[in-house]
Amino acid sequence: MTNKVKIRGGCHCSNVRFTAVVPKQVKILLCNCSICSLSKYEHLIVPHKDFVLERGKANLCSYQFETKRAEHLFCQTCGVKSFYQPRSHPNAYSVHVAAIDDISELDISKEYFDGRNWEASKDKADF
Repeated sequence: MTNKVKIRGGCHCSNVRFTAVVPKQVKILLCNCSICSLSKYEHLIVPHKDFVLERGKANLCSYQFETKRAEHLFCQTCGVKSFYQPRSHPNAYSVHVAAIDDISELDISKEYFDGRNWEASKDKADF
């Protein structure tokens, strides 16, 4: 029995679709920064090598703010951010748990991250 599972997901209109291979036991980050708190984004960090954008690259629009080190990617049709490039993990994507088709095979634990105080919090974070 493997400890990995293949997940599928994407945006509301299905123009953006992805697959990823993740451990069955995953830690979800809950961030209180300005953008995550407004969108109720729950982060599942997936290394680039384990993530495949199946379709929709041309349909993604990018939004950056403050340090411009994170690249928030939204579907131009429905506006959903199903994944993005976080500044905290330059070699991984953050997948929004709500954008995953089926989470029933995942054993999820959640960890709080103080993104409003990002610089002070990043050194204390367990990620």
